[in-house]
Amino acid sequence: MTEDARFEDGAERPLRLKALDAEDLSVISALTQDAVFPAREMTWQPGARRFALLINRFRWEDRARTAPRNHAPERVQSLLVIEDVRAVASQGVARDDPDMVFSLLSIGFAPGADGTGRLTLTLAGDGAIALDVECLDVLLRDVTRPYGAPSGRAPEHPLD
Repeated sequence: MTEDARFEDGAERPLRLKALDAEDLSVISALTQDAVFPAREMTWQPGARRFALLINRFRWEDRARTAPRNHAPERVQSLLVIEDVRAVASQGVARDDPDMVFSLLSIGFAPGADGTGRLTLTLAGDGAIALDVECLDVLLRDVTRPYGAPSGRAPEHPLD
């Protein structure tokens, strides 16, 4: 796992994490919980064997460092990139409306017997995107500075 520390101006630098095993992926899954994205921000590039999402996620890592009740929740746009993707399948995901917004609940990985595996993005409303991957290679990188969550609230979770 890697994380950049600061911008040149001293401001906190966006998060940059890479998952190469299931333990690393569980960290990325926790940080992307409740992220939202419109269908148009979902890209499958078969020639490059890459699947990417531009998501709006809560900064759960920031809320873990501060008292949740005393700190207004922030969101940040992040790029979630999965490499070495051999095939993509979806269930309950209508992509015909580019403005349809999905909510990401979790990311899981089931290894195959031959070193390959299936990465599953579980979405609210019983949707799922399954990615058959050659190996686990997932990158989460913030691409904007944090901004206040429009609702002024973050979802409640048992760990809050």
